[in-house]
Amino acid sequence: MRSRWLGLVMAGLAVALSIWAYPRLPERVVTHWNVHGQPDGWSPRLLAVAIAPVVLVALTGLFALLPRIDPRRANYEKFLDTYWLIANGVLTFMVGVHALTIASGLGMAVPIERVVPLGVGVLLIFLGNYLARVEPNWFVGIRTPWTLSSDTVWRRTHRTGGPVFVVAGVVVAVAAIAPRAAALPVMVVAIAAASLIPVVQSYILWRREQR
Repeated sequence: MRSRWLGLVMAGLAVALSIWAYPRLPERVVTHWNVHGQPDGWSPRLLAVAIAPVVLVALTGLFALLPRIDPRRANYEKFLDTYWLIANGVLTFMVGVHALTIASGLGMAVPIERVVPLGVGVLLIFLGNYLARVEPNWFVGIRTPWTLSSDTVWRRTHRTGGPVFVVAGVVVAVAAIAPRAAALPVMVVAIAAASLIPVVQSYILWRREQR
């Protein structure tokens, strides 16, 4: 998972899956579902199989470029393995979503409203486990005006943000298999909390530091 080439491997898998599936798919493929798992968006077959591989290749190139152009690029040497773990986790999640889209297009009964939130929960747990290792930079991590203004605020916020992400991920993953009436509100609250708590904390820590 630490390899910077894993993204290209993931893109290759997505290409292979797309080539295999293309002649087997209908002319229009469902590419979007509402919160109840009902299709509400379709794309031409070529677009449906091509967009994920293209995005994966572009993101892999972007992830390789960011450490070179970041004004704080020297810090990447301190967490480069973690950087690529995070990048590859995101890319792997995207390949999974692509596979689900193709499986649905092939007529398989895929409970999208369950599987995708479950994947989001697992991704949050994964990211949370490595968040505290991310050193100050401009592109990856909890980037607020206050974390970017103080390395101390950055590190303390990320030490809190990691467990918050893990807890939110567990809640989202459990909600994904809970009764549908309760699942959506619980997931929204969990993700909102994971987003807001580190932001608020970073501001409070910065204010204290200024005093």
